[in-house]
Amino acid sequence: MLKFIMSILLLMVLVSQWWVVQHSLFFMVFMLSFLCMREFKFVVEGSALSLDSVSYVLVLLSFWIVSLFLSASSKIYMSKNFSEYFTLVSLFLLIFLILSFGASNFIFFYISFEASLIPTLMLILGWGYQPERVQAGLYMLFYTLFASLPLLVSLLSIYFDQGTLEMKMVKEASLLEFSSWLWYLASVSAFIVKMPMFMVHLWLPKAHVEAPVAGSMILAGVLLKLGGYGLIRVLVLFNLVSKSISWVWVGLSLVGGVMVSLMCLRQVDMKALIAYSSVAHMSLVLSGLMVLGSWGINGAIMVMVGHGLCSSGLFCIANMVYERLGSRSMLVSKGLLSFMPSMALWWFLLSAGNMAAPPSLNLLGEISLIISVVSWSKISLVMIGFLSFFSAAYSLYMFSLSQHGHFCKTIYSCCSGKVREYLILSLHWLPLNMVIMNSVIIMY
Repeated sequence: MLKFIMSILLLMVLVSQWWVVQHSLFFMVFMLSFLCMREFKFVVEGSALSLDSVSYVLVLLSFWIVSLFLSASSKIYMSKNFSEYFTLVSLFLLIFLILSFGASNFIFFYISFEASLIPTLMLILGWGYQPERVQAGLYMLFYTLFASLPLLVSLLSIYFDQGTLEMKMVKEASLLEFSSWLWYLASVSAFIVKMPMFMVHLWLPKAHVEAPVAGSMILAGVLLKLGGYGLIRVLVLFNLVSKSISWVWVGLSLVGGVMVSLMCLRQVDMKALIAYSSVAHMSLVLSGLMVLGSWGINGAIMVMVGHGLCSSGLFCIANMVYERLGSRSMLVSKGLLSFMPSMALWWFLLSAGNMAAPPSLNLLGEISLIISVVSWSKISLVMIGFLSFFSAAYSLYMFSLSQHGHFCKTIYSCCSGKVREYLILSLHWLPLNMVIMNSVIIMY
């Protein structure tokens, strides 16, 4: 199946016509969704590519987000801003993401993981909004590369130790006590920066603010999930070390998540607020993964999928406001309820999903994560309570400040919304709230 999909994607690269690629991607999502009915184990498709339940869900999410961000970036096509190159870069990014999630070999996963950085950098530098995009791209490049080079050394040492890097064959690393700690930190650091964890998160808000809508949607929707997926694959190699040091990661994640949530409450830039909220959500995901329980892993996968849909939708609707008003500042874009009344419904629905209100997938995932972390340590309940409260606080802050109040007097008229825009937003919201009815398909 994956080989067939990759061959179709390579054919689309040769065509690179906007409407052909867009319709083909939606058709491939429909075709991939038929696999939902079967129970996934490790389904081997060849020497390099394979699917299990986690990688299948993330491959499907990658197809879905890339299809939607091509629809949301129609302004590039209308203005003839190198739309063929944009389509080409987007397809290469999708290919690298599928190779990353479908890799059955650690070194193949590492190469695809790093290769996905190049199209993302091209999206930011080529179609970003402001001159600061060069600095944002360099931040992202050096943060990611600096943290991921130790991972390569760690994987090579495991290969020399065990003679293979196949994911289903590699066992827990049999190294000395000191060296096992060293290799553990080297292996985990790349994925912690990619998620990102508090203290190594500075590249994310910069990259989001300077990226075009396509870059923001793919960053929030899929690329952050590469970190969580990598942790699921790598932590089994360092089981004993991870259990002894998990309190460090859980403590840093929860305290950092609360601090980032407080930073969200003083943001006036829409995209910066949504970007910082991604860091807060990923902090809870990281703490659930580091506890190494089945509830934590299942909850982390649910929140990753739910956050990918919700955060991508919020970036999309923020871009719709930016295209009309020419500003992302919530001080300028106040009172949108008066100008775009029908769009206010989607602001409310996506903000409610961002605060994990029922019946969103985020709610089910956060319940699983809270159960996992609290059963591991009762003390963590305090920080989790603050994290949940501030999650609702900054979501309401974003909604109320953007929709209510006196509108800017320089704004005279505004299009309330087009059919294409409502379709994109509904395709974000429907999976976010419908998948909870059959959540078994995204459990590990």
